[in-house]
Amino acid sequence: MKDSIRHLIQQALARLTAEGVLPDGLSPAIQVENTRDKTHGDFASNIAMMLAKPAGMKPRDLAQKLIDALPTDSSVSKVEIAGPGFLNFFQNSAALAQRLDAALTDSHLCVSKTGPAQRVVVDLSSPNLAKEMHVGHLRSTIIGDAVARVLEFLGDDVIRQNHVGDWGTQFGMLLAFLEENPSAAEAELSDLEQFYRAAKQRFDESEAFAERARELVVKLQAGDADCLRLWKQFNEISLSHCQKVYDRLNVKLTPDDVKGESAYNAELGDIVHALKGKGLLSESNGAQCVFLEEFKNAEGNPLPVIVQKAGGGYLYATTDLASMRYRSQQLKADRALYFVDQRQALHFQMAFEVARRAGFVHPDMQLEHMGFGTMNGADGRPFKTRDGGTVKLVDLLDEAEQRAYSMVKGKNPELDETELRQIARAVGIGAVKYADLSKHRTSDYSFNFEQMLSFEGNTAPYLLYAYTRVASVFRKLGTDMDALSGETHLDAEQEQALGAKLAQFSEVLNGVGEKGVPHLLCSYLYDLAGLFSSFYEHCPILTAESETVKQSRLRLAALTGKTLKQGLELLGLETLERM
Repeated sequence: MKDSIRHLIQQALARLTAEGVLPDGLSPAIQVENTRDKTHGDFASNIAMMLAKPAGMKPRDLAQKLIDALPTDSSVSKVEIAGPGFLNFFQNSAALAQRLDAALTDSHLCVSKTGPAQRVVVDLSSPNLAKEMHVGHLRSTIIGDAVARVLEFLGDDVIRQNHVGDWGTQFGMLLAFLEENPSAAEAELSDLEQFYRAAKQRFDESEAFAERARELVVKLQAGDADCLRLWKQFNEISLSHCQKVYDRLNVKLTPDDVKGESAYNAELGDIVHALKGKGLLSESNGAQCVFLEEFKNAEGNPLPVIVQKAGGGYLYATTDLASMRYRSQQLKADRALYFVDQRQALHFQMAFEVARRAGFVHPDMQLEHMGFGTMNGADGRPFKTRDGGTVKLVDLLDEAEQRAYSMVKGKNPELDETELRQIARAVGIGAVKYADLSKHRTSDYSFNFEQMLSFEGNTAPYLLYAYTRVASVFRKLGTDMDALSGETHLDAEQEQALGAKLAQFSEVLNGVGEKGVPHLLCSYLYDLAGLFSSFYEHCPILTAESETVKQSRLRLAALTGKTLKQGLELLGLETLERM
């Protein structure tokens, strides 16, 4: 609805500009907000106050001219001036009810993208295959997955890219250890952390081992067949560990989405050659660098993007440039989203600029770093084990499921073991994911099992229960949500509030897709669940005063259920019919 009102205001502004009421060249950002007090309308805009000065008019006078110039729209019943010049828009309840009826029968809930569909590359997860996935990989994985799901639902062609760390000097150490201990592939590699620590210990203690590791790095990079065989064996085992975590997290990543650093190895020399051909390279202490004037250090000197070290080796920047070129020229992406730690912001700003100057990406391609904050412990510091080590992601999920199992069993001791485990998995994994997704992407947050598993507040258990509450209405009736008759009517205040919120689903999803911020969807679903609770309390469904009212309220309940379920699935949460 907000987008529709913005469009109406744009048309009114164009008309007033053509009539000479407004000067040419104005292109204001039109703000439309939900009003808190619905007696003064459903939506408000301050556009008249913003443009009063350039128009040379009093805000209320300009507001009246805008009202007079607004095209008629069946979804708006009236527009009034409030206070110093706000435009208050009243939604037409009958038109809103028709929109809700259309959404109820549409498999996509009448969700559509604002603007044309795009081909979007989503760079997410990107673990280092030298180690097992830890909690630091959670945010990139689940935030990237949620945004990718939303973009797909909106109609974009989404290509997931798991840019794993599968190349580099540490692999020489691991290959040397695997060479010494061929049985480790089946035994010690079941615990990648233990394997890495054992290899690192050998590297530190034995100069002969360290020298062999360095030799293997050179041989690996030169394409030695035996080294490549061992390297592939290690990567396959490591990737299988990752895939188990992805499946458990209900994340839509597969082995086919893996495009690691090694995939670009053969192109790195050409990247440097291309930069040299564009006149972008400068030598600094033997290294090949691109200096960017707009990025300077504390002394005011331009910062370098180093693409080749003095010894001839390449860096992350080189690989990132190669991946950008591939995503633009081979994948034909219109947009590339990088879900990587906020601390890498400067790296990506500089790499994006180099890619543009070098012509590695087409001029209209959107390159966006979707940075995120850190997951912290109760002490406000990055989440660690009690002895200060990194927390394995699989251990975190194990504990989440066990806590959820104890909680659910305490509330529902009559459930059989199979159903208990199913509910515990959905609640436990969902709680971990939702606690993260409900926070603003760029914010740090403190991990707290008690809060995330609570049935009160903006949590996964609360929302999963809200859906089961809707489902229980239809279970009692023995009726399917798709087998309803009649039409929706929005008479009671609670019906109008719930209906207005349901109509915002498409707008919210567009916001998530545009900004890469799943917390907008979490907040929306939480508000929706609260409005349904108020509706359920004040507007009897099964004991409604007439069959017409009963069917109308069932339709509102059904659309609420479908919207909650779809929203939770877009966040990557598994819904339950009862819990």
